[in-house]
Amino acid sequence: MDPAFPLPALVPDPVPAAEIAQLAARTRRAGGPLIALMTRAGGALEARLALLPAPARHRIETLVRAALERGFALAASGRHAPDLGPHAAPALAALTGALGGAGGLATALAELPFTITLILHSIRRAAAAEGFDPDDPSIRAECLAVFAAGSPLARDDGIDTAFLGARLALTGPALHKLIASVTPRLAAALGQKLAAQAVPVLGALSGAALNAAFLGYYRELAQIRFALLRLAGQHGPEPVLAAFRAATRPAPLNRAGPAFSLG
Repeated sequence: MDPAFPLPALVPDPVPAAEIAQLAARTRRAGGPLIALMTRAGGALEARLALLPAPARHRIETLVRAALERGFALAASGRHAPDLGPHAAPALAALTGALGGAGGLATALAELPFTITLILHSIRRAAAAEGFDPDDPSIRAECLAVFAAGSPLARDDGIDTAFLGARLALTGPALHKLIASVTPRLAAALGQKLAAQAVPVLGALSGAALNAAFLGYYRELAQIRFALLRLAGQHGPEPVLAAFRAATRPAPLNRAGPAFSLG
């Protein structure tokens, strides 16, 4: 090759700003009106959760961890089931939430592992919809990392990008370590849900609505996460994450007039 005539450098495709902006908007809307209402009542729910007996609070975290440990096998078996459309999973979640809430805290705790498996199944489907194999070890890690996102009742950005693109392989101790890291956040979120549905009869109504809302929240975060992972594979993780963080950054306050953001 003649050094006087070097080949032109390859320029990567620019990150699609329109798709990034759409994903950022979906992130801000994730959860829907019921979750937004519960977020505003977060202090009351935390107080109610604190009133639960200490053994019950410990039981929630134990159940969550065990459900995550076993849930992958059960959720993976669901890939052979026919796809009944986007409304089937929320309807099933609502039914199990109603059954769990009907008997108060005892039945709500018994229903918890099934709800977690339903959410895992929806997360796996979100991965498959973006072209990923949900049984690939690194994608299994990404599925779990969805639970490291903000609780639907927390005032944070909802998307934890720390794991994104890291291509973690879940084998042996790594699996248990990742489950241990996400369990407290998921247990706290589901604990607040259980506190809201701990009253018999009334709990059946709130259990149905909350189960559907929680499943919808985590499914939405999974769809956003795997869309970002697809874009990261096409354009590189750094520019995609930089564009996404800029798009989700709150606009600065401008006392002189309306604030505009170029993110």
